[in-house]
Amino acid sequence: MTAPPINRRMITLSIMLATVIQALDGTIANVALPHMQGSLSASQDQITWVLTSFIVAAAIATPLTGWLCDRFGLKRVFLMSVAGFTMASVLCGLSMSLGQIVGARLLQGIFGAALVPLSQSVLLDINPREKHGSAMAVWGMGVMIGPILGPTLGGWLTDSYDWRWVFFINVPVGALAFYGIWKYIRPTEAPRRMRFDVFGFATLSLAIGALQMLLDRGEQNDWFASTETWIEAVVLALSFSWFAAHTAFSPAGTTFFNYRLLSNANYVSGLLFIFIVGMVLFATRALTPTLLQGLMNYPATVAGLVTAPSGLGTMAAMLVVGKLVGKFDVRMLLATGFAITALSLWQMSGYTLVLSTPDIIWPGVIQGLGLGLVFVPLSTATFATLPAELRADGTAIYSLMRNIGSSVGIALVQTLLVRNTQTVHAALVERAVVTDATPDALNLLNLEVTRQASMIAYVDDFWLMTILTLAAIPLLVLVRQPARQAAAKPDAAASHAAME
Repeated sequence: MTAPPINRRMITLSIMLATVIQALDGTIANVALPHMQGSLSASQDQITWVLTSFIVAAAIATPLTGWLCDRFGLKRVFLMSVAGFTMASVLCGLSMSLGQIVGARLLQGIFGAALVPLSQSVLLDINPREKHGSAMAVWGMGVMIGPILGPTLGGWLTDSYDWRWVFFINVPVGALAFYGIWKYIRPTEAPRRMRFDVFGFATLSLAIGALQMLLDRGEQNDWFASTETWIEAVVLALSFSWFAAHTAFSPAGTTFFNYRLLSNANYVSGLLFIFIVGMVLFATRALTPTLLQGLMNYPATVAGLVTAPSGLGTMAAMLVVGKLVGKFDVRMLLATGFAITALSLWQMSGYTLVLSTPDIIWPGVIQGLGLGLVFVPLSTATFATLPAELRADGTAIYSLMRNIGSSVGIALVQTLLVRNTQTVHAALVERAVVTDATPDALNLLNLEVTRQASMIAYVDDFWLMTILTLAAIPLLVLVRQPARQAAAKPDAAASHAAME
């Protein structure tokens, strides 16, 4: 009996709903932390575990995606992930103590880790190769909407209702995603070709967890002045060394990491560039709201509203570039995207303490355009020559590299921000001439010097992001133009996503 045609629209809608709730939860809780702190009787240091626990759990669980799909089948893993993530969201909203919400956030990270890579894999499978550009545009919009809308939506829900609705909002969306995946994606027999490499998974998990802890808590612990940071660095170095040696010297097909991925030049190049994109995107997203709220006294909701239009630029660029992929050299599209992103960051490097709303909105929109032009052709080129059987593994590592890039970028800019503020503050104080001033006047002068020093430190960070983005352009020689395949047939792997 002939299988019914693929209902691409309903499959796409269902899996993108799952992607959006996972992407949102990476940032939506940030603005609610002060409210959680009081409600859960936690200190400022303790409440950050609400964020850290989610990030670390998701990072450790992401590489499991390929093995889980091989063992249980893509549809079962997808359904289990959506159901688990939705139930964990309910537990987060019902939490009455810090321990409860940290435990629930760990579950959220574990169950949500597979959602983004699986959605990317399914979209590549159900679309013929010549439509991969458009498919990656849709996927990219789902991934990018999280860091863009998360703070705005989180602020509105917290101010209008309660911080618990930051998590309860996932329930109806998760239910719709679960129904669509259950109805429109056909289950397939799990290949069960991979054995579970306990040692490989354990060492890789230790390395990823130690790296995330080091990056998330490094600035708070004054980096290597802290014993904790040294312990995390040693655990990272030893566990990753063991993982690399174990993977290199074990027979093919017996290790947790499929090193066939590293034989694909475009895929390896894509990992490098998505790391850079993660650094630039999330570092800038972390800087702008704190600049507006900390130095210019913007309320959280207003800060979210003036930064949200950058998402419109991203979506517009993705819709256009999805149709250009395959018609133009992918390296030219990537170079254009990086150049536009660098232009926006250069504009941000001219920020002062006196900014109008258009001064904030337009550089954000331009940055969104640039990143949109990068994201789609990069995803398309990365997976253009990767065999279908490696996609679940490949998309998981791709998402992991994006997340690690974002963690590195945020840690880098926050560290430089704090240290440059202190350095510039000291330099300005040395040049200040104060005679016969009252204590109140000295206090006001110190506050103003601190504001000026902070603004200079923000500008330095934007300059750094500009240089990093420009430095990525010459590296595009590493990317190979994928062969054009007109009227290509859908991949054989598309059968697992056929409509029931």
